[in-house]
Amino acid sequence: MKKIFLKSLAVILVLCSLFPMEAGATQQKIDKVQEGIEDLKDQKKEAQQQADTLSKEAGGLEGDLAEFNNRLAKVTAELNETEEQLKITRQNLKDTRKALKKARQKETKQYQAMKKRIRFMYEMDRENMLEVLLGAKSFADFLNKAEYFTSIHQYDRDMLDEYRNTKKEIAGKKKELDEHEDSLASLLNQQENKKQEVSALINDTSQHLAAAKKQLADARADVAKYEEKIEQQKAYEAELEAQKAKEDAKRLEEIRRQEEENKRIQSQNQSQNQKQGQSQSKNENQNRPAVKADASDAALLAALIQCEAGGESYEGKIAVGSVVMNRVSSSHFPNTVAGVIYQRGQFSPVASGRFASVLASGANASCTQAAQEVLGGNITNNCLYFRRNDGSIPGTVIGNHVFY
Repeated sequence: MKKIFLKSLAVILVLCSLFPMEAGATQQKIDKVQEGIEDLKDQKKEAQQQADTLSKEAGGLEGDLAEFNNRLAKVTAELNETEEQLKITRQNLKDTRKALKKARQKETKQYQAMKKRIRFMYEMDRENMLEVLLGAKSFADFLNKAEYFTSIHQYDRDMLDEYRNTKKEIAGKKKELDEHEDSLASLLNQQENKKQEVSALINDTSQHLAAAKKQLADARADVAKYEEKIEQQKAYEAELEAQKAKEDAKRLEEIRRQEEENKRIQSQNQSQNQKQGQSQSKNENQNRPAVKADASDAALLAALIQCEAGGESYEGKIAVGSVVMNRVSSSHFPNTVAGVIYQRGQFSPVASGRFASVLASGANASCTQAAQEVLGGNITNNCLYFRRNDGSIPGTVIGNHVFY
């Protein structure tokens, strides 16, 4: 009988050592994947922030480009109007120059006529004029001839004045049009320079906008790439979680089988002892004594409850704490709260460092109260495991977790 007991005990020890290693290896993979997901989320966040910044920059450049295009349209309209005015002015100047040419031709003819008249007047001296006047047949004829000479002289003077005035007017008009043309040409040059300046701004802004949009597209592509990687890692994590759940369920089944084997061996030993008249002694595989917890255990348990069930109901928090205490009471896990929590490959928040962060800052009031209540003896289930419920594991569902 003693040999049977020792053999069974050896099997139990071997199995207990193998299953934690297998489950721990899978949990380490899960922890590594979760760390990778968190890193990818940080990188995605940075890429998203960069994309948001570039989006604002591109929006600003688009606004500037719209303003520059409006300015260009206005300058172009002014330039077209100035060109039209300059065209009219040049046509007026052309017409004026034609008129001046005709006036000069008229001047030449008048000059020739005046020369003849002057020669005639010069050749007709005063005596001849007097002879003509004295040869008048009557006083009336005398007056008519005198008036005739006066009219000729006055006509010549009037024609000369008219010629001078016309020439002066045309010359003034030409000067005015020349000045107007110069002014419009200067304005046209200024507007052309302004047009080139605005066109340069548009070209420069367009280049910056194109570069910003390219960077924005790259940043958004990075966000999409990180999102794709995160989804891939989440899918892989789900596969590992399913594998871990199977390993936990397998280990749980083995624990139950071992406990049944222990009960059978204990029963055989008791029967043998009773036959030999020996008193029943306490077996080392019986349930361990009640857990004595201190303040550090309460802080540890409260921090773990917050990490694993911070967003769950109070019932869910109590259930998570109960799993920890069930492990402490089990012969297949460490017999202290700290030992259970820090057991390798069991709780992801411990491996990721989140547990240490919550422990350092202190758990919230609800999780602290739940931990104290569990340590006080309020154990609401007899489960050794819990996982996020995806419908693949039978057990007691509380909130988002399934306990088994």
